[in-house]
Amino acid sequence: MSVTATIHQEQYQTLLDTPSGIFIADEHIEVGGTQKGMNPHELLLGSLASCTAITLRMYANRKEWPLESVQVNVNITVEADATKGTIIERTIQLNGNLSTEQKERLLYIANRCPIHKILSGVLHIATNLNNGI
Repeated sequence: MSVTATIHQEQYQTLLDTPSGIFIADEHIEVGGTQKGMNPHELLLGSLASCTAITLRMYANRKEWPLESVQVNVNITVEADATKGTIIERTIQLNGNLSTEQKERLLYIANRCPIHKILSGVLHIATNLNNGI
């Protein structure tokens, strides 16, 4: 999977070209953006929240459990002191006539969504400069 981000002269407005279509990322007005799209932190949090909800929906469907809806709220705290790390807090609301055991299993499954595993695992980012444009 690949995503290409392209920014031109329109301040911070960035086009994200993905296999699913083209999306806009931007910054908030107070930092000089036009707020025409989600900012990078919102995109990251949206990835975790949506992946969690999708994973839970898929699992409940497969088990034929009465999960009516899932709401996932994700907050990020970026510490000024980088050695303290970054804290992501995720709160999940499960709606439906679920047993305690089903809810506990869904909580366990939430921690196995692909984006959660990427963010909580060992992550290496290799950056290369393409001089051939």
